[in-house]
Amino acid sequence: MTDSGSPRAKQSRTDRRVEAREKARQLRAEHKKKERRTRWLLQGGIAAVLLAIIVIVALVLTNSIRPERGGPRNMASDGIKIAEGLTAVQTPGIAPGTEPVPSAPNEPGVVAITIWVDYLCPLCGEFEAENGELIRTLVESGAATVEYHPIAILTALSAGTQYSLRAANAAACVSNYNPDAFFDFNEAMFAQQPEEGSEGLTDEQIIEIARDAGATSTSLERCVDDGRFTEWVKAATTRAGNGPLPVEGTEVENVRGTPTVLVNGELYNPSYPFDSTEFSQFVLSAAGDEFAASPSPSPSPAP
Repeated sequence: MTDSGSPRAKQSRTDRRVEAREKARQLRAEHKKKERRTRWLLQGGIAAVLLAIIVIVALVLTNSIRPERGGPRNMASDGIKIAEGLTAVQTPGIAPGTEPVPSAPNEPGVVAITIWVDYLCPLCGEFEAENGELIRTLVESGAATVEYHPIAILTALSAGTQYSLRAANAAACVSNYNPDAFFDFNEAMFAQQPEEGSEGLTDEQIIEIARDAGATSTSLERCVDDGRFTEWVKAATTRAGNGPLPVEGTEVENVRGTPTVLVNGELYNPSYPFDSTEFSQFVLSAAGDEFAASPSPSPSPAP
């Protein structure tokens, strides 16, 4: 029988109380550590959320105050005008928030051809294949000018790559930096036109086409890669669809599809398939007696 009042029993009880107090102290210390960790995690999470909010707000503010970019140089009419010798008529770029202005009228006897194109549009490619050489002959000799308006109405039809928009932006870049290379660039883009519904050409391939056409500016690649004029392309596409068209003397209100072709402001309604002889006759008809009586070369297609 154990004696609870013995010194040994009292010592045992004392040890147990000391041990219990030590365990309680350890539990309190561990609980405080957990509380501190929880508080740190909570504070860290709140800080991360606040940092993310600050970053988002900063981006929104930066984008909202970023100055609107104007249009490319040599496209004050939303298109680039190519004249005798295939040289571009140079103009300042359209200022932010302003409307395009019609190109200056041609001299008497010089036909004005105006074309809205989408670089993914199959009909645009077929029109160029049939009539491109005729247009080249007319413009190179000074018998006509041609004004190309690149727009992007088929942006959704390139497997998600937005080829129409990228190609039109590249055309604007060429106009801005190497305008005299534009005619050859435009011709080459249709010569290497991808199929509708495909991914289209890459930016690198478009840049290579531009280089081969004579666009040698060191700024061209960055302009294409950055999509510098994509917002202008979108705005120009909307303007072309809504009208009025920036063409002196035309009664055509807007662009309803591509290619849309005007000759001295008159709409060309071709038969299909395209026929260069038919287009040549339309040029003569739209130009009238003044063109026929002028000393400029005949627009009849070469054999």
